[in-house]
Amino acid sequence: MASKRIYEVAKQYNISSNALVQMLRDLNHTVKSHMSVMDEKMVLDVNMRFEQEKLAAREEQDRKKKMAASDTSAKPKTVKEGPGKQARPKAVAGKPARKEGAPATQAVKGDGDVRGRRRRSKKKKKAKVDQKEVEASVRRTIAQMDSTRTRRRRRRGDREDDEAGDEAASVIRVPEFISAGELAEHLSVSPTEIVSKCLQLGLMITINQRLDMDTLMTVASEFGFDVEEQSEYGLEYIEEDEEEEDEGVLVSRPPVVTIMGHVDHGKTSLLDYIRKSNVIAGEAGGITQHIGAYEVDLESGQITFLDTPGHEAFSAMRARGTQVTDIVILVVAADEEVMPQTIEAIDHAKAAEVPIIIALNKMDLETARPDRIKEQLSQRGLLVEDWGGDVIACEVSALTGAGVDHILEMVLLQSEMLDLKANPDRRAQGVVVEAELDRGRGTLATVLIQQGTLRVGDAFVAGQFSGRVRALLNERGARIADAGPSVPVQIMGFSGMPQVGDSFAVVESEPLAREIGNRRRQMRREHEFRQAKPITLEDIYDQIKEGEIQELPVIVKGDVGGSVEALSDSLLRLENDEVKIRIIHTGIGAINESDVLLATASNAIIIGFHVRPNAQARALAEREKVDVRLYDIIYRVIQDVTDALEGMLKPDIEEQVVGVVEVREIFRAPRVGTIAGCYVQSGNVTRNANIRLIRDGIVVYESTVGSLRRFKEDVREVQSGFECGLTVDGFQDIKQDDTIEVYETREVARQLQTR
Repeated sequence: MASKRIYEVAKQYNISSNALVQMLRDLNHTVKSHMSVMDEKMVLDVNMRFEQEKLAAREEQDRKKKMAASDTSAKPKTVKEGPGKQARPKAVAGKPARKEGAPATQAVKGDGDVRGRRRRSKKKKKAKVDQKEVEASVRRTIAQMDSTRTRRRRRRGDREDDEAGDEAASVIRVPEFISAGELAEHLSVSPTEIVSKCLQLGLMITINQRLDMDTLMTVASEFGFDVEEQSEYGLEYIEEDEEEEDEGVLVSRPPVVTIMGHVDHGKTSLLDYIRKSNVIAGEAGGITQHIGAYEVDLESGQITFLDTPGHEAFSAMRARGTQVTDIVILVVAADEEVMPQTIEAIDHAKAAEVPIIIALNKMDLETARPDRIKEQLSQRGLLVEDWGGDVIACEVSALTGAGVDHILEMVLLQSEMLDLKANPDRRAQGVVVEAELDRGRGTLATVLIQQGTLRVGDAFVAGQFSGRVRALLNERGARIADAGPSVPVQIMGFSGMPQVGDSFAVVESEPLAREIGNRRRQMRREHEFRQAKPITLEDIYDQIKEGEIQELPVIVKGDVGGSVEALSDSLLRLENDEVKIRIIHTGIGAINESDVLLATASNAIIIGFHVRPNAQARALAEREKVDVRLYDIIYRVIQDVTDALEGMLKPDIEEQVVGVVEVREIFRAPRVGTIAGCYVQSGNVTRNANIRLIRDGIVVYESTVGSLRRFKEDVREVQSGFECGLTVDGFQDIKQDDTIEVYETREVARQLQTR
């Protein structure tokens, strides 16, 4: 028989691939995924298992029909007591006997024949088993097998929650820098007790004073509580819906797929073919500079794609993409090699434990060598299925569309194995994947919804900012009414510019959202204030002791938050131990007067990425002599900043030996000291030249030539092959047969070594 994969056999039996994989594992067969090939023994075992299930279903149906027949036959029967007497009803278990005086049922001749015919007809009916009922029973059995692990895990979690209930009662979750009054609310004590306890500990505080984490832990321990640091304020209002939900309310959601790979390997072109659009036409240099989130409707289902840039400077973007994604499509050009950015994408996907599907692109070219790519991928721990591994690899061509349908089918099958589910009937939660400042619509953020359904009018909080949804837009700019799980949507209504990667959550009311946003901003200001320590004499002494450290202050402005974050991360990589980049400000939008004034005060340069200064800012920059650099492609930013940093590095000092002198005689002269009579063996020697005095191969002294004479005349230089007399500054212990090495130093510009 021809070998078939698991998902193909699952379609024949009308069950899920995951259920068939679990069945094979229960039958002691080693299978890795739904793409594993089934041999003849596996097929026979599966057929035998299904026959057993069918037989068990038939036996169960027969048993039920027998029980129904026995219930029907268990009716009151008449008993003859003799001729001329009335028939007395026979008592049936659980039912009262017929009262006396009631009409008796007489036995009629021929009743036995009728009952015999009925029994024979019932036996014939029992022999005919409904095949549809049997198949339905088999599917129910397989579904129970498929969901057994989930139910068992939930029951175990309930037991663990019960055991941890007492322990959780003595643990409070609070963010850093909450006030003493807020701590009192968490501990269920009065603020006066908190202040008194701090006084006993030697801490002078007030009710409204904010406390750092060390102080919070110390005070809470005095009241018998442990403190668990909360990453953000307000999570207790958001996590009300985080309790374990019943399996019945969860529905399948589309998979979130991130397309990764090296620059110019065809990631966006592949997505273009799927979306039937041309995304890269709007990108500078044909390189994707932003993260794009797109929802694609296919005949077999929906898929949400995240298109991340492939340049190495956008490693932060790719890392953020794997945090929100379910499946990674790694695009590798079949006519090239595995590039460093491809390796970096593999590392990000492995760190996030996300399944990878390899797309070998550009297979339409004659120079395509897929086997070489598979070999290089195997060296990185990705062994494709053709070579005995468990990684799916598809040969595609983004230009002609060959193999695109196959890779989409693999994505949907992989998502079926992952069993992706979410609850659409709860408050929406998600993550900000992009943010920008639109000229006509204000702050516009792209949010990927992960749980719940977002609707127009919902109050939300994202990072430090809150708002109410004024409008929802899809990736093409069309308005939509709501957005469910795994749907990317652009949201209008933010009170400020959220950071890329901020958590997004819908809360009960707009006042609560504003309160959470205000508290988070206060805590962030407090955190920044605690970090900004004033410079003291000790700090200055430490800097002098460690050596002077040069810095290059930079202000980065961009059009979208993802580009600003990635560019800042790329610039920080260029620093080393001698020269540091200090990014004093980042922002989204045009370069304004405030940016120029900040650059003037801090002697910084301004880097604008896809943005331009307004007229007032341009005039102010020219007047204050502020360097404003504008770029559209990130390569040029990196190169220019690298050149600037290399100019700030201290040059390397290279030594070059220019002459070797042999000491042949020693003369003593009053008020002059020791004079060495020398012979210049090679090169030359000049007055005031740097020299090393070498004796028996060991450097005895380093100094300069004090005086240089030839016969009785002072000279500036003596060439090779001539004799001369010289003195060494600061050194008199010159001996015969010593060697004097004459050298000079020169400065060589250094290249920046990044970390």
